[in-house]
Amino acid sequence: MKITSIDVLQLPSGNNGATTRGAWSPVLVRINTDEGICGWGEAGLAYGKGWRAGLGMIQDFAEQIIGMNPMKIEQIWETIFRKTFWGMGGGTVVSAGMSAIDIALLDVKGKALGVPVYELLGGKTNEELRTYASQVQFGWGNRVTKQQLDDPEEYADVTRAVIEEGYDCVKVDPIIVPDQSGKSWKIHGPLQKHVIQRVYDRVAAMREAGGEELDIIIEMHSNTDTTAAIQVAEALEPLRIFYYEEPVHPLNVENFVELKKKTKIPIASGERIYTRQGYRQFFEKRVLDVVQPDLCLCGGLSEAKKICDMAWLYDSNVQIHVCGSPISKAAALQIEAAIPNFLIHEHHQRALNPVNRATCKYDYQPENGGYKVPDLPGLGQEPTEECIAKANIVTVASGMPYMK
Repeated sequence: MKITSIDVLQLPSGNNGATTRGAWSPVLVRINTDEGICGWGEAGLAYGKGWRAGLGMIQDFAEQIIGMNPMKIEQIWETIFRKTFWGMGGGTVVSAGMSAIDIALLDVKGKALGVPVYELLGGKTNEELRTYASQVQFGWGNRVTKQQLDDPEEYADVTRAVIEEGYDCVKVDPIIVPDQSGKSWKIHGPLQKHVIQRVYDRVAAMREAGGEELDIIIEMHSNTDTTAAIQVAEALEPLRIFYYEEPVHPLNVENFVELKKKTKIPIASGERIYTRQGYRQFFEKRVLDVVQPDLCLCGGLSEAKKICDMAWLYDSNVQIHVCGSPISKAAALQIEAAIPNFLIHEHHQRALNPVNRATCKYDYQPENGGYKVPDLPGLGQEPTEECIAKANIVTVASGMPYMK
């Protein structure tokens, strides 16, 4: 089997013309073979600023691997890593391009062998995947329509809404939305008393609404520095926090070391850490209780499996970061089914968006706060023909890209 061409697609899934960080532009890759089997992958740049760079990065990497055997996934990964010069340098865009191609290769191999990807990763370890509702500070589904929640009672309301849907775990960023008092809302420490109080009141309202059985994950998006992160941890520790996500800069391990000394709350990070090289120092310093590799950014499914195996060695649990199209979700479900140190699946608020959900053939959604893993060959997911027809597509064949 040989790779004959590679298509890079920018999906028309809403907000493509937006100028804010909230723009939504998923970038997919389709690897085509001479046996008529194609595989799908995704670059984890659907949000923020970077999707155009991802679109170009995949084209450049595609030129390197046309004609190679798609079943030799490790060989292709090493080819991109070592023979493109920038592959060894890594970083967000480089790793995103590698990730998209790697995921698509696993999809090809699973389809060729007639098995789900989880069989290629060691077989199914977990039959059902516990799931949490993610980013509820922006509301949840159709039950809560306000885009940014302020008052603690609103945080209680959204907590009750997700519990009614069967979730027993929820994630919230309690500091990203300023209160409406008109006071300054500086989130680098030392924090003003009213900021700490508002953050505490929001989470306390969620704890009261959800009861003691509800697990609450605190997300900080690395918007706080070490001083502020320690102050927030001290304030929230009595509320029994499940874990504390990206509390400090995602690439400064010494900041995590300092925070780890000051709190008993388990610490999580990983969506902006790339490949085994990036994770190594965090494991060696023993600062991450929960690792959160994004399959579409960390180097792909192959690399994520190695990262999860390293995490196992250091007693770290795994929550795959999922914030992309249904392709990224399907890939996450496959590896979560296989790894023994799986903790919980992230069901992002964006995954509820009807436009995003309609981009692919299968609308996998959790039931009663849990997921069943798809058993179709490969990833078990691909875009609809209608979505593909509307996408902007660049094809690379014989080393030359061209627009469709």
